[in-house]
Amino acid sequence: MARPKKIPGTTVSRLSVYVRALQKLRNEGVVTTSSEKLAEQIGLTAAQIRKDLAYFGQFGVPGRGYYVENLYNEIATILGINRRWEVALAGVGYLGYALLAYNGFKKQGFDVVIAFDKDPAKIGQTWEGVKIYDVAEAPSVLPESGAEIGIIAVPAAGAQEACDAFVSGGLKSILSFAPGRVITPPYVTVKRVDLAMELEWLSYYATNAGEHG
Repeated sequence: MARPKKIPGTTVSRLSVYVRALQKLRNEGVVTTSSEKLAEQIGLTAAQIRKDLAYFGQFGVPGRGYYVENLYNEIATILGINRRWEVALAGVGYLGYALLAYNGFKKQGFDVVIAFDKDPAKIGQTWEGVKIYDVAEAPSVLPESGAEIGIIAVPAAGAQEACDAFVSGGLKSILSFAPGRVITPPYVTVKRVDLAMELEWLSYYATNAGEHG
């Protein structure tokens, strides 16, 4: 189906919320639902759900709403989660190891298949079934690993080096937990998750709880 070239990032984020809500309904044996019922379940408006889905086509059936299984499969296809993805990890410190050991990624179709670090004590070891390479080797070993997505979990000082190694290895989609911005070619998509900033956001509301009640 024809789609606009540019989909708002907020819409893509909400698709992930929709697919999880539909997965829950599917597991409960629900056959059909409506934008109103979905809205109640996830705390959005029915109009917002219909607007987001309209970017990708027409999914509802007049008088019946949405078939849960069909809509789940359609959104999963749009998000690219109807297949398994191989993932590369840079940084096997506390955060990196936690990500490496997290089974939730596998359940959602994301398999960490290769890892990188600069610590000589870690290079060459295998953790959680994943071999750790020197980050300098990324350009040569990444193509053979099958990884298409990269995760950066290194300190800010090493983030650009890790990112450059991933890009040189052919990765075009990168999730970065490192503070600060990394510079990439325009064809590479980087999603930043700054945990400290998220906590600061929460600390603001905790500090000013009375003003937002």
